[in-house]
Amino acid sequence: MKAFDLHEPTSVAEAVGLLDTLGATGKILAGGSDIVGGIMKDWVTGKGMPLPSALVDITTIPELKGIKPSGNGLSLGAATTLTEVIESADVQKTIPLLSDAAKTIASPLIRNFGTLGGNINQRPRCWFFRGEDFNCYKKGGDFCYSVTGDNTYHAIIGGELCYIVHPSDTATALLALNASARIAGPSGARDVPFDSYFHGPREDVLTENILKPNELLTEVTVPAPAAGTKMAWTKLKDRQVYDFAVVSVAVAFTVDGSGSWSDGRIVLGGVAPVPYRAAVVESALKGKDVRSTAKQAAAQIRTVARPMSLNGYKVDVAQNLIERTLLQALGQ
Repeated sequence: MKAFDLHEPTSVAEAVGLLDTLGATGKILAGGSDIVGGIMKDWVTGKGMPLPSALVDITTIPELKGIKPSGNGLSLGAATTLTEVIESADVQKTIPLLSDAAKTIASPLIRNFGTLGGNINQRPRCWFFRGEDFNCYKKGGDFCYSVTGDNTYHAIIGGELCYIVHPSDTATALLALNASARIAGPSGARDVPFDSYFHGPREDVLTENILKPNELLTEVTVPAPAAGTKMAWTKLKDRQVYDFAVVSVAVAFTVDGSGSWSDGRIVLGGVAPVPYRAAVVESALKGKDVRSTAKQAAAQIRTVARPMSLNGYKVDVAQNLIERTLLQALGQ
């Protein structure tokens, strides 16, 4: 692994200052399971993705840790561990969808040091991106090897230039919960809804979100769900421990007195370069009885799917998981 300098700031302002000074040579370190245990250990690099020569450890910043009430919702520090998210009584009571999603991430050991911010901002798991022999678009190259190679786990929606899928389970759940990200930078802090936080390869193939090199995700704010909100999480993975989603579904919605869809969100993981909000399914449910319409509405995901040569099965999985998760949220 490449040698690096380690910086341990004690405030957000100090961390931002370090990132601003270091530029492309510096990266954020939290739990380290991806940047150190993956990217740097495996020498994942390319013309558009130089390995860092310095890491800025944000676990030394007290204000980035913890879960606290914020307005009528919750604020979760970016350096809060996944285990702390899972065990939080406030999360379990107010937004159990996030706790349920976090429980399915990796192993207990990794969840003990892996952070919420790190899970949200982790890099793709694409084996071509992670492989040292493939100079793909995402590393500054000029080709997506999944187009002609093994694309079993790649995107079925919105791939275009690069067919990675976003690997974060917490991001999928947080988008369903209408969360916002607070970003600190040299010019101060700004709040960005999760709807605008992630971007696909057409916007910038080298990155997966709007964070600039000198910016830092400091906290995530989740508004309190409306009374009676139905929530559920489903994740299909190849193994029952330490595996990423083949397809995942997070739902959070309300129904009226007759059981018809009032408002809500359906978000899929493992199908697109970003956590994917299935607006076409939501539209099919609007004003209709969720229980009796779930199967028909879930089938609408087929209208936006563009599977590759080896991942057409994901379309069936996505449709079935959407239906199953909707019914699960209704208690069926």
